[in-house]
Amino acid sequence: MVFGCQPIRWFDRKKVRYWVPSMRRRDHYYVYVVKLSDDVLYEPKFMRSNPDYEDGKPCVYVGMTGLDPDIRFDKHKAGIQSNRFVREYGLRLMPELYDAYNPMPYEGAREMEVELAIGLREAGYGVWQA
Repeated sequence: MVFGCQPIRWFDRKKVRYWVPSMRRRDHYYVYVVKLSDDVLYEPKFMRSNPDYEDGKPCVYVGMTGLDPDIRFDKHKAGIQSNRFVREYGLRLMPELYDAYNPMPYEGAREMEVELAIGLREAGYGVWQA
């Protein structure tokens, strides 16, 4: 069966399927932000990416996913398609920074991931974005 379509009619005792587009699949992409331990500041690669980091501001990872952010965070921590900084230094999700944007279509999530990372970096956060 084709996803997003459904049979709407049986005709003359034969299985004649008429396919029509059903409702558009719900937008299910998410941006998410993971708070990282301050120990990530000892990573030269992280610090090179954040020359304007302000002391005392949080260090975060910004990502996007087609999964629920909680599930994606668990996969990072388990080492499944994970980012090294999240796996080693990830503490928790920070939904207060991303809940207002979710869910969204794929292209929107791709753009929002970049915009959110730029905005947080401009606010003095230490940001890693893969």
